[in-house]
Amino acid sequence: MKKILAVMLGFLMAFHGIAPLGARAEGVEVEAPSAILMEASTGTVLYEKAADEKRSPASVTKIMTALLILEAVESGKVKLSDEAVTSAHAKSMGGSQVYLEEGERQTVETLLKCIMIASGNDAAVTMAEHIGGTEQEFVNRMNERAKELGMKNTHFVDCCGLTEDPEHYTTARDIAIMSRELVTRFPQIYDYTTVWMENITHVTRQGTKEFGLTNTNKLLRSYEGCKGLKTGSTSIAKYCLSATAVRNGVELISVILTAPDSKTRFANAAELLNYGFGKCALYTDENKDVLPEAAVKGGVKDRVSCRYEGEFRYLDTAGDDLSAVEKEIRLAEELKAPLKKGQTAGEARYSLNGKQIGSVKLLVAEDVEKAGFLDYLKDAWGAYLVAK
Repeated sequence: MKKILAVMLGFLMAFHGIAPLGARAEGVEVEAPSAILMEASTGTVLYEKAADEKRSPASVTKIMTALLILEAVESGKVKLSDEAVTSAHAKSMGGSQVYLEEGERQTVETLLKCIMIASGNDAAVTMAEHIGGTEQEFVNRMNERAKELGMKNTHFVDCCGLTEDPEHYTTARDIAIMSRELVTRFPQIYDYTTVWMENITHVTRQGTKEFGLTNTNKLLRSYEGCKGLKTGSTSIAKYCLSATAVRNGVELISVILTAPDSKTRFANAAELLNYGFGKCALYTDENKDVLPEAAVKGGVKDRVSCRYEGEFRYLDTAGDDLSAVEKEIRLAEELKAPLKKGQTAGEARYSLNGKQIGSVKLLVAEDVEKAGFLDYLKDAWGAYLVAK
């Protein structure tokens, strides 16, 4: 009888569209049809709802635009102080704009502010043309970059998200992926996304005038630790958001797509962030301690210094005592020359309560050439002199 009742209850819940309690992620309620919560440093997904459904992202598209701009700055292709000229095409953009005039010059940094603070479509196109030559060439690069990042369900048609073309789409998961790439590689983006209000100066043939930028992300003023990142809305996309926040060293990315209204997208994003911060603790080892040298066989030197490949991070969601994390250094007993700088020499293993939770490679810190006849002769002569 109990089995029959359980089957009947399951049928009724499915019929009425009620999700089983286990699917609610401990009481989290997200009205938006598509959402995801990701921890930024590890990429761990803490919550998802239809995270791989293709949807229009509206101006959340500009996260990729900003990523390509900062990559161009990093590579030296452009400088933040360079000036970009607004074309007639860029000026013609509708939707959110900062009202750039044709022929107007603004610095790359100012245009980046216009994109990330006020979601200026005209500013986004101006930067796309400045870096790519044409907006289409820049968009081609956006799609290439999406593939490189593993964004499997994304295709861009423009650089700002204003289009209503059905071929302009992405998913909550893919937005989290590109958001993570942006904030972890270029944390300076927060210098712009955390600005609530700022003025820019338009210098045109008609004269000079001030224009106020106001941040479109209302969580900046209502959610503790909010750092950004990007809002978006069109009649097709409805209300979208990729929100980032940091508390106690934990950085979370909350993505909401196709919310019915602006209030709902912010409320849903905040609820996911609350859920994540209540669940997560991050263990970090910067690995700055000095490692022992590794033994070398057949080299011009018999020992070589080593280094860590990088820091170690572990995201706990079970409430464990992270002070109990243990690290074990495992160097190879003997490395055979020749050795190249960066070659694997072992690993640092981390464990918690007797269970391994991760590892970091240990690398050779310098080249070691293979010993030749003269090297052996020199060693033999040195040994003889010592014995004598």
